[in-house]
Amino acid sequence: MAVETLTFGCRLNTVESEALRAHAAADGRDRVVVNTCAVTAEAGRQARKAIRRIARERPGAEIVVTGCGAEVETEAYAAMPEVARLVGNAEKLRPEGWSAAATGPGAVMAARMAEPTRIEAMAGHTRAFVPVQNGCDHRCTFCVIPFGRGVSRSVPVPDVVAQVETLVARGGREVVLTGVDLTAYGRDLAGPSLGGLVRSILRAVPDLPRLRLSSIDSVEADDALLAAIAEEERLMPHLHLSLQAGDDLILKRMKRRHLRADAIRFCETVRRLRPDMVFGADLIAGFPTETEAQFARSLDLVAECGLTHLHVFPYSPRPGTPAARMPPVAADAIRARAARLRAAGADALRRHLDAQVGRRLTVLAERGGTGRSADFTAVRLPGAAEAGTFHDVAVARHDGARLIGA
Repeated sequence: MAVETLTFGCRLNTVESEALRAHAAADGRDRVVVNTCAVTAEAGRQARKAIRRIARERPGAEIVVTGCGAEVETEAYAAMPEVARLVGNAEKLRPEGWSAAATGPGAVMAARMAEPTRIEAMAGHTRAFVPVQNGCDHRCTFCVIPFGRGVSRSVPVPDVVAQVETLVARGGREVVLTGVDLTAYGRDLAGPSLGGLVRSILRAVPDLPRLRLSSIDSVEADDALLAAIAEEERLMPHLHLSLQAGDDLILKRMKRRHLRADAIRFCETVRRLRPDMVFGADLIAGFPTETEAQFARSLDLVAECGLTHLHVFPYSPRPGTPAARMPPVAADAIRARAARLRAAGADALRRHLDAQVGRRLTVLAERGGTGRSADFTAVRLPGAAEAGTFHDVAVARHDGARLIGA
């Protein structure tokens, strides 16, 4: 009997849901696996709402909860009468993790090896995500994810290359390397860092047209990664940066490891190496103690770093984190600041789209008549196109969110 998975949160969870499906289905039970996220309180609320809905719609199904929510909010999920059992993040990718003898959440903090994912393809996705790193050794004051994922650990290069080869052999045209703290890759192994991994993949898999990186921490980008960005044409010119704020005091209170000038300098350096690079970024609005003047520096960072694709998060306190004990910003101010950041992001995207009109771009088609250019800009294709195929597209105009091909 097929197992249904419902996934919340990050790309890592998305690919892990694919990888765990076979283990969860091995005993033939009618089962729904809810792979939860704990990055915000809203993520947990949405997951619990979905669990109650599933219980109403499929009363005979066993509901199993895994993911960071199961690790961080164990008691809350265990107390739900709809939930049959919890499977920990350290166990969900191993067959034995789904046995009756499995220990459940709590073991992830002792994990010292990253479990390689082994999937044939990403169902319903044009691009395939390949987890190469898990866990985090840092302790940002707003974040609970290290407690859901454990310490930083890397997947050995041969396992990563083997997974990429499998995906490309099955028709994959674009692979995204992902992790919790991606730029920490390799520190626990006697091998290369992230830049070396990129080169190993591209050298070993010459038939892979496009390789991407998911979110990176710019302060951890070493010379090897910068060299790969500059020299490897198949490494796509789009980086998503974990910036979070633009004011130095707020960054220190977040316990980030970079300052405002570091972020600006990194973007300038990368643009010199790769002039077609496009940046996205995560930014938090309304972090505790943030004044209007401090928020304005985050707002200004959009232009100073030349950011194009923003992920804006209204600050959400997570119980047990240091930030949750700091003086909060009023809820209406948080909402207003998030809206202003999103508006600045929309303006930045519009300027980027304006600059693309009249150009010809190579677009990888996705479902629904859309695709992505090399720099991850969304493009509406002019005609029918099979997902996973490349198209040379003339850009005629845009609608403020994506380019329109002629």
